[in-house]
Amino acid sequence: MQKTTFKQFAPFVVLVAVSIAALFIPALPNFEDTAGKYSPADIAWIIVATALVFLMTPGLAFFYGGMVHRKNVISTMIKSVVAAGVVSILWVFVGYSLCFGESINGFIGNPMTNLFFKGVSSGAPWSLAPSIPLTLFALFQLMFAIITPGLVVGAVAERIRFTAYILFIALFSLLVYAPIAHWTWHPEGFLFKMGVLDFAGGTVVHISAGCAALAGALVLKRRQSHIEHREIPPANIPYVLIGTGLLWFGWFGFNAGSALGANALAVSAFATTNTAAAAAGLSWMFFDVVRGKKPSVLGFCIGAVVGLVAITPGAGLVAIPQSIFIGMIAAIISNLAVYYKSKSKLDDTLDVFPCHGVGGIVGMLLTGIFATKTVNSAGADGLFYGNAAFFFIQAKALLIVVAYSFIVSFGIFKFINFILPLRVSSEEEELGLDASQHDEKYGRTPQHV
Repeated sequence: MQKTTFKQFAPFVVLVAVSIAALFIPALPNFEDTAGKYSPADIAWIIVATALVFLMTPGLAFFYGGMVHRKNVISTMIKSVVAAGVVSILWVFVGYSLCFGESINGFIGNPMTNLFFKGVSSGAPWSLAPSIPLTLFALFQLMFAIITPGLVVGAVAERIRFTAYILFIALFSLLVYAPIAHWTWHPEGFLFKMGVLDFAGGTVVHISAGCAALAGALVLKRRQSHIEHREIPPANIPYVLIGTGLLWFGWFGFNAGSALGANALAVSAFATTNTAAAAAGLSWMFFDVVRGKKPSVLGFCIGAVVGLVAITPGAGLVAIPQSIFIGMIAAIISNLAVYYKSKSKLDDTLDVFPCHGVGGIVGMLLTGIFATKTVNSAGADGLFYGNAAFFFIQAKALLIVVAYSFIVSFGIFKFINFILPLRVSSEEEELGLDASQHDEKYGRTPQHV
């Protein structure tokens, strides 16, 4: 039996310490609706939407798992799914408080405001979601926090140690996701007060994850197969198709749920989400054909996800017809970004930055162009409707988020690599991470692999 080091049992010790500390947090009664301020319809819809967003995490696991080499399927899938465990505990402990607690100068929430969910179950509803209990709002937001670090997995797949990625999830959630969520979605956040509009997470989720993915790919450097220009066949394209379906399905909760009620805005966001995904899937596939390729399952699936990414910031701010253009143009731009990345030495395994990072950037800019108060009276008119100022506010915000996420994420990866090996050995990489990291195998490996 291998000797266990402190670094190996440290995660368990931390979990035990948090669990014991939780025993001493006083129990408070659940919310009471004596004044009839909550809407049963809104509660029912946001519960469903919360479950739909959670479904995106296993959907992402299938999406990524199907595209890597068959010897890395399990290791890639678990890195997305394990975020549900790590972030859920962090969220109750301090994550929610950092995102939505009492604002400290518009930059971060006070960690003590809702430590261990203090005051959440019995507290007043969130100011922007007055018809649902605060606990439900907190759980809905948790699902966004879970999937964001899971997105980064695709860029560092096939070479990052599992324990190192666990630490990355925790540090990214606390140091990158929480501040950006606070800036953007807290009424006292400095981006919120600047007038930035991100309906469902273009900056908070996709740009932050995309830039972190770029940082991770740069720190981890290239896989041996990438250096040798070895073509890696996808392990299971039907997995990619299943993952796309789950992501598309779950994204209805992601975007329409961000209306925070069962209302007309949720219906509009639902429609723009579906329309942009459809347009983007077709756009990517048809653009490949124009460039001399055959229409592919992977092309349609990747394109649809890019469309979902691009419509996210403006889902409840733009009209349905304009969502066709958003999906179409975002897919073309991301397709070209993937092409030019393939000609470079950047080893972003599953093109997370070209798809999520670039897709999120395009979505934020197009929201600045096509947003209209006709759809959302609480929003703003964009450049297309004569308001150039709003477009420049969106552009300024995305530059801030791009710079912050990339720099801090780069530092996180460097810090992790300083305290424990970030990358597996060359022998472990050749063997495959399923066997070397988890002692498990996906299916039956052919003799020649």
